[in-house]
Amino acid sequence: MRSAANLILLTVVWLSLPGCLQSSDCFNQKVFCAALVTDTQGLDDHGINRDSWAGLEAAKDKGAIDRADFIESIDTRDYEKNIAYFAEKGYDAILTTGAGLQDETLQAAELYPDTVFIGMNQAREESRPNLIPVTFAEDQIGFVAGASAARISQTRIVGAVCETSGIDSMWRYCEGFRAGAKFVDENIIAQVIYRENGDRDKLFLDEAWGYETARQLIERGADVIFAAGGVTGQGALRAASEAGVDVIGAERDQRAALGESGSSVLTSIYGNASLEVQNLMRMLKDGNADEPLFSQIQYIPLDQSFPENYTKELDTLIFALLTGQIKTNVTFSRP
Repeated sequence: MRSAANLILLTVVWLSLPGCLQSSDCFNQKVFCAALVTDTQGLDDHGINRDSWAGLEAAKDKGAIDRADFIESIDTRDYEKNIAYFAEKGYDAILTTGAGLQDETLQAAELYPDTVFIGMNQAREESRPNLIPVTFAEDQIGFVAGASAARISQTRIVGAVCETSGIDSMWRYCEGFRAGAKFVDENIIAQVIYRENGDRDKLFLDEAWGYETARQLIERGADVIFAAGGVTGQGALRAASEAGVDVIGAERDQRAALGESGSSVLTSIYGNASLEVQNLMRMLKDGNADEPLFSQIQYIPLDQSFPENYTKELDTLIFALLTGQIKTNVTFSRP
């Protein structure tokens, strides 16, 4: 029985290493190899995993790197060994995606000092010479969402559902939303609700709370809902879609991720991981890894029922935030 179980496990591991089991030439200094280790959402997450891999593929097509590979993690317990696989094969750069891999990425940076590690969407208090954290401006993403909500609201009441404000990124998302709505109309009512004092085991996973909270906001008159916080946020988006209320997503393409359950998703606003990865690969290849990066924001195109000038307004707002012409004035963390 044990040998059969081991065979099954070995088969799963092999299936999760597409294109990675050939002999590696990554120890050759003339060959620049980069790899991606995803979280358990896999490449088909409609978000940072998919976009990070697209960035590596584009970098390879443009000659910034010579080889690109990936591993889709099946279980959180796979993170450490999946990262080690590429490090021990001599890969020059290893990307990991999401806060769930933060600890394993930091540990790997200590164990393999000759490899550059890139933590996508991993804010860090601790730094390492070979560790590059890539974060996106959640306050700006929330600001754009809030401005968009205020632009289309008929009741002049908009709502936001977010995970606990004790997580800095969630605070920036929802306070950015409040600031963006007020930027368009200082008299608008922007109701923001965080999941405070909830079960810690349900962090980012409390779909029921997100669902009920969105329903409460809708009952109070909110006709546009914004949500962030993994599955917790998706619960809010589902509730709004069921009620036929317009919703704006974050973190990934929520319209694609939710399918029919996200029928009311007008757009999703999130970081442009593909562009960030391409820029980083170019800089690493050129030896300019210390060059500052400016996080880019992208959004899913609006339905054709929206006038063209509305899309232009979105583009102008995003550019003004990127260049500092407009500031959100949202603190990095909760005061």
